[in-house]
Amino acid sequence: MGILLSSLQQALMNFTGTKARILMLGLDAAGKTTVLYKLKLNETVTTIPTIGFNVETVEPIRNVSFTVWDVGGQQKIRALWRHYFVNTDGLVFIVDSADQERFPEAKSELEAIFENEDMRGVPFVVMANKQDLPGAKGPSEVAEALGLRKMQGHQWHVQGCCATNGEGLVEGMEVLTNMVKQFQKNMRY
Repeated sequence: MGILLSSLQQALMNFTGTKARILMLGLDAAGKTTVLYKLKLNETVTTIPTIGFNVETVEPIRNVSFTVWDVGGQQKIRALWRHYFVNTDGLVFIVDSADQERFPEAKSELEAIFENEDMRGVPFVVMANKQDLPGAKGPSEVAEALGLRKMQGHQWHVQGCCATNGEGLVEGMEVLTNMVKQFQKNMRY
């Protein structure tokens, strides 16, 4: 009976689409909220530093509907990130690719995220934001600075993007979608 119900649930999810809980984290001023609302509304919004969080449902990308939790990135708020980790299907980590002085801090925070048991195996996309600014580092340089090639146990991808004009956002989310589908499939077994 359990196998039948499980198969029925799988068939319904394939028909109606999948839902995923996505965390959007990164240092303050990296562009998290701008990315979120560009994806949600296809508009560039004027933002202020996020104190707490924003939560939005982003319409289906490849038949997956994302509930995105954009959590503030100020240093004193980062200690609270761990409270959002439970039942996370994917992570979007936003990096200001033009602010290389903060790459070590971003690396440290990303490592701390994945030390938490609730984030074990969770796939992630690093959005190397602000590619339109002078001196912005490309995706491979951001991957190197964050030490991603040494990271094990997670699928990851670095996507160059510009939140204000939307370049690279959909492409990054499509990659995340594929990884999340695989993660959810593996978690069922």
